[in-house]
Amino acid sequence: MKIIKQKQISPRKMWHNEAADFTPWLAENIEDLAEKIGMELEVVGQEVSVGPYSADILAKDVNTGDYVVIENQLEKTNHDHLGKSITYASVLNAKNIVWVATTFTEEHKKALDWLNDNTNEDLAFWGIQIELWQIGEDTASVRFNIVSQPSLDVKAIKKKSEVETESSKTQLQFWTRFCGKLQETKHISKLQTPKGRYWYDVAIGKSYIHLSNICNTWNNIVGVRLYIENKMANAYFPALLARKDEINKALGFEPTWDANPTAKDKTIAIQTSIDFDDSQKYEQTLDWMVQMTLKFYDVFSKEVKSL
Repeated sequence: MKIIKQKQISPRKMWHNEAADFTPWLAENIEDLAEKIGMELEVVGQEVSVGPYSADILAKDVNTGDYVVIENQLEKTNHDHLGKSITYASVLNAKNIVWVATTFTEEHKKALDWLNDNTNEDLAFWGIQIELWQIGEDTASVRFNIVSQPSLDVKAIKKKSEVETESSKTQLQFWTRFCGKLQETKHISKLQTPKGRYWYDVAIGKSYIHLSNICNTWNNIVGVRLYIENKMANAYFPALLARKDEINKALGFEPTWDANPTAKDKTIAIQTSIDFDDSQKYEQTLDWMVQMTLKFYDVFSKEVKSL
């Protein structure tokens, strides 16, 4: 076994400019940061306008629907970025502020800790130090280190998958009814156990690509998505896109191709509104979900065999 020596280098060697280089890279690799802070993030936009300024990245925690402001700084932290982060969050109604920097001063670390301890449980402040480590001649790895974070109690509240909430109850009920109706068709042999969360996955026979249906309780939207994970998105999505006309014809409708173009994961999706309080419309929407799931399953399970 060969041991490879690593040495820490300045992030500026890879990203010369924060806005032009680092922010687009972080948006495309948002899952690495998301995993570090225990969220599932979808990028809503980059350089989002806030008056005369712009927030580096606006994301959404798909498990809660809460907005997340991400402020980048490839240098030592300063008061300017802290103030801007709080301003962006207030204007954009974000519940989470993630401040990414190469070095955190003790004063700014204490400021984040103080904010976490003295603001209400709906708000969370994260200090994330980024490091770049060179491996060999032309390879480097990125490390995210948590400098400041919400208390464990607040983290538990923020992770709604671990806490009983009205939203998770509604989602559990929806996915249970959906799974029951899907089982009745006897069309798909293996199905997940329903859980109270935003998504419900259905395997279609290939790694890194599956159906990931959604139940969005804050916007009252449900939908069916073909979800291509970032590891294979650059290969799988163009191959499917090249057969867009044939796939649309097989489905019998045109879904939204690349529903979130700023995200590294790629999706092909269709969605509709739902009224959780109207039992008749609720059942009709469930039937629609089952119908769309079966169409996606039949068409894309065949398509992925050739990928």
